[in-house]
Amino acid sequence: MKYRIVLASGSPRRKEILAQIGADFEVIVSDCDENTQSREPDRLVKELSERKASAVAKEVSGAAVVIGADTVVSFCGEILGKPKDIKDAERMIAMLAGNTHQVYTGVSLIIKEETGESRTITFTECSDVVMEEMTSRQITEYVGTGESLDKAGAYAVQGMFAPHVKSIRGDYYNIVGLPIAGIYRRLYEIGIDLKTGEKIFS
Repeated sequence: MKYRIVLASGSPRRKEILAQIGADFEVIVSDCDENTQSREPDRLVKELSERKASAVAKEVSGAAVVIGADTVVSFCGEILGKPKDIKDAERMIAMLAGNTHQVYTGVSLIIKEETGESRTITFTECSDVVMEEMTSRQITEYVGTGESLDKAGAYAVQGMFAPHVKSIRGDYYNIVGLPIAGIYRRLYEIGIDLKTGEKIFS
């Protein structure tokens, strides 16, 4: 038996991580409403990952694993999503520079069976990121690359921002946007190989 592996996200970073481990997957982008009243980062990312996965799961028939994910940066109680513009990106990076912040990713795995039955596994991963001090010139130069504008917290740990990351505590791939080890382990525990979609035991 084989499950379709469906990523409910158009994020290039999430696609790259799944491709990196050799996963056989497809992408169906969710068009769900991402407005939420949640102000706690772990609750917010869980809620949005569930919405994304549920919206796509409705479009999928047969045996499938639908992966929904949402990532935010949190610092001193403020949730930092994607910046509104260049000034907002500069504000975020200036706030984070020289400090430690958290990156939360919520993941929802909806496992659909051929019988029509389904179950959901939802979890949150949190990583600490310690940033180097940055000058205003360094901040302006980085934001000027355009890389920050579609990233939570206004930076890409895997991109041109790498020289400004002092250290990481936790899952690196969680910071990129998809805690692949946590996903792989949870599916393997219930008998599904994320890389192939095959049922490995009952």
